[in-house]
Amino acid sequence: MAATTTEEEDASELKLGADFEKAKCLMNSEVAVILERKYEQLQQLPDPANQVSQVFEKSLQYVKRFSRYQNPNAVKQVREVLSRNQLAEFEVCVIGNLCPDTLEEAKALVPSLAKRSKSDDDEDGITDEKIEQMLADLATIKKFE
Repeated sequence: MAATTTEEEDASELKLGADFEKAKCLMNSEVAVILERKYEQLQQLPDPANQVSQVFEKSLQYVKRFSRYQNPNAVKQVREVLSRNQLAEFEVCVIGNLCPDTLEEAKALVPSLAKRSKSDDDEDGITDEKIEQMLADLATIKKFE
């Protein structure tokens, strides 16, 4: 039975399973912004019962460590660049987290991109030129962050 589930789920074809069909994915940078704001709010509270848990602190440390973008405005720009390029939520987050430099690297890290890549833009595909432009836009955001 487990083999059937594994065969049905395939990230390279964006088949992530029922749990992820309508899920909104967040990049590490977005989670870091959310947790940082919550942390600041908790620090303002005088009630000792609202102290930050160890799990919360470790989660915040993790996402800050692996976030490619620190500035909240840059994080927003990254989401906008990736979202306007016909990418699935999963692809947006993988690219936003891993920040590939080249088209080949992007396709290797996100196999679904390679499968959806088209020579001419259609409904289900994205051209190599669009992917390269998207990566260039992300590099620019990172450079001026």
